[in-house]
Amino acid sequence: MRQISQHGEWSSRLAFILAATGSAVGLGNIWKFPYIAGENGGGAFVLIYLLCILIIGIPIMMAEIMLGRRGRQSPINSMRTLATEAKASRYWSWLGWLGVIAGFLILSYYSVIAGWAMAYVVRVASGVFEGATADGVSHIFATFVADPEKLLAWHSLFMIVTMLVVARGVKGLERTVKFLMPALLAILILLVGYAMERGAFEEGVSFLFKADFTKMTSEGVLTAMGHAFFTLSLGMGAIMVYGSYLPSKVSIGSTTMLIGLADTVVALLAGLAIFPIVFANSMEPASGPGLIFQTLPIAFGHMAYGSIFGTLFFILLVFAAWSSSISLIEPAVAWLVENKKMSRMRSCIWAGLVTWGVGIGTVLSFNLTADVTFFGKTFFDILDYLTANIMLPLGGVCIAVFAGWVMSEEDSVKELSLKRQWLYKTWLFLVKFISPLAVVIVFLKSIDVI
Repeated sequence: MRQISQHGEWSSRLAFILAATGSAVGLGNIWKFPYIAGENGGGAFVLIYLLCILIIGIPIMMAEIMLGRRGRQSPINSMRTLATEAKASRYWSWLGWLGVIAGFLILSYYSVIAGWAMAYVVRVASGVFEGATADGVSHIFATFVADPEKLLAWHSLFMIVTMLVVARGVKGLERTVKFLMPALLAILILLVGYAMERGAFEEGVSFLFKADFTKMTSEGVLTAMGHAFFTLSLGMGAIMVYGSYLPSKVSIGSTTMLIGLADTVVALLAGLAIFPIVFANSMEPASGPGLIFQTLPIAFGHMAYGSIFGTLFFILLVFAAWSSSISLIEPAVAWLVENKKMSRMRSCIWAGLVTWGVGIGTVLSFNLTADVTFFGKTFFDILDYLTANIMLPLGGVCIAVFAGWVMSEEDSVKELSLKRQWLYKTWLFLVKFISPLAVVIVFLKSIDVI
């Protein structure tokens, strides 16, 4: 029997695409993708990344959406129901717990970083970076993260705006992403136009799309594989719970391809917006995470209309983070509504408060407790390592194994409704063998086994 979601459904296929794309498009696209592409030689990395999206990201995303729609509940209850249906071990519900906890932990520190972006909107708009030197910008950043009260205030504000959206249920999520995603795309296009006018655009395009495989290393290939998996928000329960609200008539295969395409387009547009500005100011494209918060402010501070477009850039970062954050907490809220018989509002208050409280540990790890480490890692480093290197890859592998090996082919054929049998066979082969093997390799690399 088909389950019916007690939380409602997306009103249309477009609404789901926008929501899932919003979940996938986050700081990883705007912040991480440009700098890891810069560190790994540009165009060759982009080609390998696109291939990895096709053979790793898309098959596992299809599987996660399928499990969500089949179960029609929070990830924990969905996996319990699907395991019973497949006559498999009840311990498969732990996969749901893994996703819910991972999403909760990620949001606890993601909110802090998103708070930085909110703070930088104000700073850039007020002209703080105009004419600033590299040392000046570094000092501004260091002073900011060293102030726990400011970080806590921005972290709190971001959590409040996130929970206000989630409290309104599926309709609230839908209305928000229908505004955020077009706004995000419009800002990106404006920034690309600005880069064409004020930056070294040809050099940026060449860097991003000219494939020089002599610059690619085995490390770069593994990085591309890992980012292809992480950029689609897989293994953290977000896509599964969004899939549980997907109408039965919507094709999972074609919809997933569109989400993967949209996510990739945003990442490439971010590169086209960032690299021309970096090159025009004779800066280093492979400058790592500091590219966003320390390198780009210098560039915006020395360019015509830099304050205007710098402000737009950090608004873009906030929007990207916001669209992702609402999906990270949704699985936990859905579980509280289903299992604790709480109202949606009360569930949001409890989930939000606990997430906010854990986030204080991240706030303090940049200042007051920066010297307090476990195995050489701060509280923030531990959360980041635990979620990105262990929980998400493990969740992704388990999703692939359940969809490919445990769930019956009859049920997966029904849910995917792929029009051509060869498409289903290709997906099944990838999700059974190629995708999980690739994620295992990424996992082993992330824990320094290979």
